[in-house]
Amino acid sequence: QVQLVESGGGLVQAGGSLRLSCAASGRTFSTYTMGWFRQAPGKEREFVARIIWGGGRTYYGDSVKGRFTTSRDNAKNTVYLQMDSLKPEDTAIYYCAARQYYGSANAGDYNYWGQGTQVTVSS
Repeated sequence: QVQLVESGGGLVQAGGSLRLSCAASGRTFSTYTMGWFRQAPGKEREFVARIIWGGGRTYYGDSVKGRFTTSRDNAKNTVYLQMDSLKPEDTAIYYCAARQYYGSANAGDYNYWGQGTQVTVSS
């Protein structure tokens, strides 16, 4: 069982930055692919980024590529999402998710989810 707790959300002006953190429980964090997803009101959950277990290869959704960066610190059981050049359309609840070993951009792949953290970008 893995428990995930996100933090770092808030209100920021367009063009600003935020860093989200997701702390995981358990002793096998390094074997999990960690994903970031977001959901805006009235919209479907959208893939944002993922970082693969092992080598830490990263993948990004088209809407955030070049602006967001995900990284992980296995010693701290934590994954991060650095969000730069934020836009009003980035406003959403952001979730981190975990799946042992390989996880794709499909939310259905992931077994464990955090409670979400609100990000609001004002224009």
